[in-house]
Amino acid sequence: MYRTSLSPEDVARVTARLSTVERSWPVGRQPVHTCYVPAGRVIATTIGDWGREALASIEPELLPELPEGVLGRVEAKLRREPVEDLRIDFEDGYGAPEDDVEDMDAESTAHLVARWLEEGVAPPSFGLRIKSFDTKALRERGLRTLDIFLTALGEVPPGLVITFPKVTSVDQVEVFGEVLDLFGEELKFEIQVETTQSIVENEGRLAIPRFIEAGRGRVTGLHFGTYDYTAGCGLSAAQQHLAHGACDFARHVMQVCAAGTGVRLSDGSTNVLPVGDQKKLGWDTHYRLVRRSLEHGFYQGWDLHPVQLVTRYAAVYAFYREGAAAAASRLKSYVQNVSGGVLDEPATAQALSSFFLRAVDCGALDPVEVQVATGLDESALRSLATRSG
Repeated sequence: MYRTSLSPEDVARVTARLSTVERSWPVGRQPVHTCYVPAGRVIATTIGDWGREALASIEPELLPELPEGVLGRVEAKLRREPVEDLRIDFEDGYGAPEDDVEDMDAESTAHLVARWLEEGVAPPSFGLRIKSFDTKALRERGLRTLDIFLTALGEVPPGLVITFPKVTSVDQVEVFGEVLDLFGEELKFEIQVETTQSIVENEGRLAIPRFIEAGRGRVTGLHFGTYDYTAGCGLSAAQQHLAHGACDFARHVMQVCAAGTGVRLSDGSTNVLPVGDQKKLGWDTHYRLVRRSLEHGFYQGWDLHPVQLVTRYAAVYAFYREGAAAAASRLKSYVQNVSGGVLDEPATAQALSSFFLRAVDCGALDPVEVQVATGLDESALRSLATRSG
């Protein structure tokens, strides 16, 4: 028996005020992007139209250099499932039409979503972005649109998410959650981080932890807003882009605040579109920024134009396929407890498992490829990805 100086009673008394650290991980599939389409332009064929326009735009000689087989996978994806997450936009991309026009669009888009669900053609994730709470007029208009949309839709389907833009205070999050309580449904929403006040409150505290807490379990995501945020920081138009250091700071804050909460992160958009004479520039810019987001741990981003789907999937697929061999080797070594050139921790094993799950979910890798490479099936990967300690 080893001698000790501390009694169990002393240890229990001193540590009594400590609580167990609770951490959670997002459950289910995260889309690789969110496609924003103004509500007035959403029609029955919108999802297929985006895929067809993206396919028709492909000119391999104008695309960045891709690993072998990636372009074929991209083309198959555009035929099979061009849009993973659709956001019907009633905010910046939509504008401020007359009230009767917005009322009509709110009801008609809800009927379209219901039709897509009935026909089995809805994207895996979908929803709407309402107007902000910046002013009383915007707040009332946004909530009326939400009310009309949800009333016309009827039962809230799985996969529905509401985007809450330009949040500036915890009060706005609390009130929005209380509004959703009035619908009597377990509605979820994502917060757009696109104001300086959504990063640091006026009192100097980080804002996001209080936002997530105020959501009372309803907040599923934090989406970065490139242009409103950089403008709010006082950057000139030429410096308003995703790779600016101001954006990196905001994203790092988002990562730190959301870690272990189960809340997902999404990067913003680029307005350099691959159209006309600037198709190559647009594709090069989009591809580079998507890869940069992935390398910084943001596995989702915004797409504003159908032709951006080409470089979205090209960048995502290249990222996962190029990293698969090294990630599989490290994961196998960890699972088999084999010594190698890298000694990984359990947290890294979680990240490696999540890497392969995301790759399978989006179509970058096939389940059989992953099982052959790692020796693990999907169930084993999910177990590792959510294991704590």
